[in-house]
Amino acid sequence: MPPTHGFAILTSMDARLDPAKYAGLSEGDAHVIRNAGGRATDDAIRSLVISYKLLGTKEWLAIHHTNCGMEFFTNDVMGGLLESSLETAALGAEGFYDVGEGPGSSVGRDIDWLTISDQAVSVLDDVRRIREHPLVPSRIPVYGYVYDVSSGKLIGIPEATEVGKASYGIVGNGPTLRCRGPVAGSSAAHPGGLTRRCRVAPARCSRLPSAHRRPLTPPAPRRSARS
Repeated sequence: MPPTHGFAILTSMDARLDPAKYAGLSEGDAHVIRNAGGRATDDAIRSLVISYKLLGTKEWLAIHHTNCGMEFFTNDVMGGLLESSLETAALGAEGFYDVGEGPGSSVGRDIDWLTISDQAVSVLDDVRRIREHPLVPSRIPVYGYVYDVSSGKLIGIPEATEVGKASYGIVGNGPTLRCRGPVAGSSAAHPGGLTRRCRVAPARCSRLPSAHRRPLTPPAPRRSARS
């Protein structure tokens, strides 16, 4: 089903995150694609391509979050845990450790688990991977955010949004965003409320682009005047 607001969100499967709540969405408003860390995997991009090609989404958002579990281990740690056993690991002060009995499998050492060491960098990497994919049209803007699980704010990542911008720009001086609560860094421009709007660059606004914004379409070719 085509989403009402024409956008898709790629975000984490973390149980603390409620994309509908922090994006001010209702049922049917957007496509929400979730995986561990909200990473731009081949399968996530597959879903995004279907989202635009068959169901008409016009803008995408990659949203990671603070205190993400993907920051608490590395590829080596995950490979070692799986090699030790296939039981659920425990998390202690020093990180994850295995409590199960073998046998495990060494196959986990051959997988890139896309762990995260810096949220802003990982958002930038994912937006860039989406932007550069040959099946993603340049007209679709891709925005990068980090959701702060403590404050409930969305923090724009300007480098990611710059990389993900549509090739022919945006109407006005930035997307028109729907302000739905506390906003980081620019309270004067965001008095709050469910229906107020703002016109600031996406990196300065902690709320999501919405259907209030219409993308800029390329101008029609000019016809020369008849003599």
